[in-house]
Parts: sequence; C-alpha cells; structure tokens
Amino acid sequence: MRLTARLWIDAYLTRLRLNDIPAFVVAHGDDTGGAVLVKLYTLDGQAKAFQRSFDIMTGDRNWMVLVEGDEVTVDAAITRQRGYDPDLWVVEVEDRKGRHLLDEPGLAD
Repeated sequence: MRLTARLWIDAYLTRLRLNDIPAFVVAHGDDTGGAVLVKLYTLDGQAKAFQRSFDIMTGDRNWMVLVEGDEVTVDAAITRQRGYDPDLWVVEVEDRKGRHLLDEPGLAD
C-alpha cells in the first residue's frame, strides 16, 4: 500500500524539522495522489528541484534532479510543471549545506 501524498509530505516536513532544516509547502496539491516536487534552495542564489522517478529495471522509486541552476530558472521550471499538473505539491527546503534528506531510507517510498 502506498502512502497518500499528504501523509508523505507531513512525515517529510517532520523529518526536516527534527534536523533543523527549514521547509515550507509552497504549493498544495491533491491530498491523495498528487505528485511531489522538492525544491532545494541553498541560499546562495542556486537551487535544484527533485522529482520522484520509477526505475523499471529494479522497481525502485528514486529522487532525480528535474532542474538545477539559479533560483529564477528553477522557479520557472516548477511553474511550468504546475501548469501541466495542478495537483502537484511543491515543498521548498532551505539549507546552506544542501541537505534535503531525500536520500535517507524511507523517503523514496
């Protein structure tokens, strides 16, 4: 059984908060089945946007970089994605060290 988008978001925000990493929901998608984008802003003008991807060879779900570069470029790409998918969630993580915790066990599920 897969987690709902809302439950995953809540758990992710809690994990970030426990690690003293600020994060905010900047676009609220569909609570049940909305896709999730995570924007990592490193507070130096640079950013990355991550999306979940399914590996058909292994069956694993991984976080892949959708776009990276200056924050304006990343924000424009996210805006385009929201135009295609109004059910999309967007979480913005702000961390100078570049921590997003997406590579930790349990977050690809």
